[in-house]
Amino acid sequence: MSIEVRLDDLSSPEVQALVAEHLAGMRGSSPPGSVYALAIEGLQRPTVTFFSAWLGSALCGCGALQELDAWSGEVKSMRTRPAYLRQGVGQAVLDRIVQTARDRGYRSLHLETGTGPAFEAAHALYLRNGFVWSERFGDYEASDFNVFMRKSLGA
Repeated sequence: MSIEVRLDDLSSPEVQALVAEHLAGMRGSSPPGSVYALAIEGLQRPTVTFFSAWLGSALCGCGALQELDAWSGEVKSMRTRPAYLRQGVGQAVLDRIVQTARDRGYRSLHLETGTGPAFEAAHALYLRNGFVWSERFGDYEASDFNVFMRKSLGA
């Protein structure tokens, strides 16, 4: 069975619980003031496109694309449920985000993520997919607890 990545409006309690799980995980892995994950209200803004990942009827992950401007976007809220780790969920969601960004004509994708062991798998996923370490962007503050990455999508 293949992973289906769907456009999602965040209305289901199951998806809302996954977002809450994501926020709790980020808060548990990062010091106070270093978590930039979006809550439901932030993910429902018009500039954000949210995706959920399903294996049959099981919700296994999520991710979002936030428009930064007409030419760039930001990867947000990437999460795989523990039971589905290392089964291609993150890759499937990231593929959908990258394709959506390309379809919109974005020239680049950016992201901010944490540091330390809890984030090593995410770093590896992004590096495998052509992201490179970069300077901070937007309103983010750089610290010892976060890193920034960028992927060029071409002209």
